[in-house]
Amino acid sequence: MSAVPAAATTSYGLPGRGAGVLAVVRRGDLVESVHAGHLRAADADGRTVVEVGDPAATLWPRSTLKPVQAVAMLRHGLALPDRLLALACASHSGDEAHRDGVLEILSTYGLDERALANEPTLPLDPEIAREWQQAGHGPERLTQNCSGKHAAMLATCVAAGWPTSGYLAVDHPLQVALRDVVRELTAPDAEAAGAPPEETGAAHVTVDGCGAPLFSASTAGLLRAFRRIATAPGRDPLAPEALVARAMTQHPHMVAGTRRETTLLMDAVPGMVVKDGADGVLAAALPDGRAFALKIADGGQRPLAAVATAVLDRLGVDVAGVLPAWPVEGGGRPVGRVEAALPDAPGALPGDAA
Repeated sequence: MSAVPAAATTSYGLPGRGAGVLAVVRRGDLVESVHAGHLRAADADGRTVVEVGDPAATLWPRSTLKPVQAVAMLRHGLALPDRLLALACASHSGDEAHRDGVLEILSTYGLDERALANEPTLPLDPEIAREWQQAGHGPERLTQNCSGKHAAMLATCVAAGWPTSGYLAVDHPLQVALRDVVRELTAPDAEAAGAPPEETGAAHVTVDGCGAPLFSASTAGLLRAFRRIATAPGRDPLAPEALVARAMTQHPHMVAGTRRETTLLMDAVPGMVVKDGADGVLAAALPDGRAFALKIADGGQRPLAAVATAVLDRLGVDVAGVLPAWPVEGGGRPVGRVEAALPDAPGALPGDAA
């Protein structure tokens, strides 16, 4: 079998050093599986505390970009109460509060759900989806988990005087504005000259599951964006970044929903901004600047709780027991566990001396 050309690895978003081990799955006394990925965590001064894989690797951040996109929408005239601004940042479960909130955003700007262009789906939460179907409903745009973002996008178009038709086209003024802010907030600080090209946010664009344009980033870029949002209330309480941080942290349920990891973490740690994304992406930041961002290379959700708990512990935040552990069972009973495998020092391999 011929070797894969080196250049081919970049198409998978894992260039450079490639992914490193983030978690292992133990069954009995053996490691059964390994989850690799990319991770960077920083302390309040921005110094790297934990680093795994290649934090500069270009990846699709999926819904972790929603708070960043909400900042852009506020800059272009969107005005919503905190509860609804949190919904603009959401991958919501589809419960009644979420559905009513989407309709309220639309009606505030003279629109209704017919303006939504996102993919119709059942509610994300299986229990809510079952109840929805039992009530005689099917997949709808309103119940798709990104409908809050789409409603806010449409509202921004009205506020800015842009056409609502074609709002998902990558060259629509709305999407151009969103891409500019993704690039800005994920970029290195101005004094960090000579940043490698792969750290330039929004260099690539594709289509997300909901149908909206999706811009690329890196875990390092996501960490910077979340730090800028979470620390904004302490710098300028009226800045768009600060408004997003306040909305998300005061209304965690609107950002996700009951039993959801994002909501559980923000409920447990006041002031912490947290957002997940499909295919194993997660980012979080605290008001003092402590932050992390990670990507599970195989896109799986199984190791996220263990890794997030371990990273936050490394940052001095105890969330042990907050997130439900992924079960490893045999014969209907626990026979193993998923555990984080973080290095002892930035850039070290798991088990290396610090």
